[in-house]
Amino acid sequence: MNFSDMTLEQVNARIDEIRGLVEAGSADTDFVALKDEMTGLEERKAFLEEEQRKADVQAVIDGAGEPAKITTPMEERHMKTIEEVRSSKEYINAFVDYIKSENDTECRALLTELVPTTGQVPVPTFVEEEIRTAWENSDILSRVKKANVKGILRVGFELSATGAVVHTEGAAAPSEETLTIGVVSLTPATVKKWITISDEALDLTGEAFLRYIYDELVYQITKKIEEDIVALIVAAPATSSKTAVGVPSVASEPAATTVVEGLAELSSQASNPVILMNRKTYAAFKAIQYANNYAIDIFENLPVVYSDALPAYDDATANAAYMIIGDLIGVQANFPNGEGVTIKYDDKSLAEKDLVKIVGREYVALGITAPKHLVKITKPGT
Repeated sequence: MNFSDMTLEQVNARIDEIRGLVEAGSADTDFVALKDEMTGLEERKAFLEEEQRKADVQAVIDGAGEPAKITTPMEERHMKTIEEVRSSKEYINAFVDYIKSENDTECRALLTELVPTTGQVPVPTFVEEEIRTAWENSDILSRVKKANVKGILRVGFELSATGAVVHTEGAAAPSEETLTIGVVSLTPATVKKWITISDEALDLTGEAFLRYIYDELVYQITKKIEEDIVALIVAAPATSSKTAVGVPSVASEPAATTVVEGLAELSSQASNPVILMNRKTYAAFKAIQYANNYAIDIFENLPVVYSDALPAYDDATANAAYMIIGDLIGVQANFPNGEGVTIKYDDKSLAEKDLVKIVGREYVALGITAPKHLVKITKPGT
């Protein structure tokens, strides 16, 4: 949206309109888009008000204005954007108090951008950056497709379709394409992790306190979501249906051709395949390569992502998946409330041990949405 042509009256009118949408709290409202728009509106408003202030100052200098119209420093503080407020020391300290007391009054009082009157107040900017960095550093989460859609996300996929044909001029018209669409429903659920902190940790304040608790919680929740993605692929049916994308299996023990056999099951659209396996499985493959002096990369130059959610080949039972090959863009992760971790502070349940329980929660839905992007390598049956 182009804000540069908007007048101050138009900006204020749109802000009031967005305020009404947020207060209504409709499930169809795209709060992420409204937040981005509000940032632009606030920046435009700050610019226009500063221009007006300069004009008022010049009018006073020229003898045609009134000093009372000049914006005071106290008024200027209300011109901050939400990002500036969330980056401030005052907001960080208020957010710490909010976590400990569950009273968000001070946080909301500091915000210069509209936020809903109910629900989670926005985290300080550095916390948001820490969480985003954790997702990006995850070898699995960084590769899946992400969305921020409220409620249940339904994703269509091509279950079957007839191919294109060559039509020679004058020949009979070709048959109409037969296309069957499947739909995967991604229903969100809460991923939780709790930690306990000591009195020494409670003595930390501001940013140090938030980093202490978020670092551990985000790590553990990220790890759990990674494990759930692996489990989702392992549990997928072999063939697709109208409500699920299938993931085929290839039965093979570790060998020079194992990865090639798996890649043969993928479509050309799976353009960035990786290999998921346990570290012990990796060692088993490399031992075969070294023992046979293979002058090749036994993994076909594909990135290897380690996952303890998969068993080592030697520990796997017959017909169990011990390796996954594919492009993880075929997996969809939907974060209805954004890629954030909400915090619950409990200083009562472990009070007798002088410990405080901190519970972290992430609302997420996972699903496989692209056929022929993934394949399971299973241990041959006996």
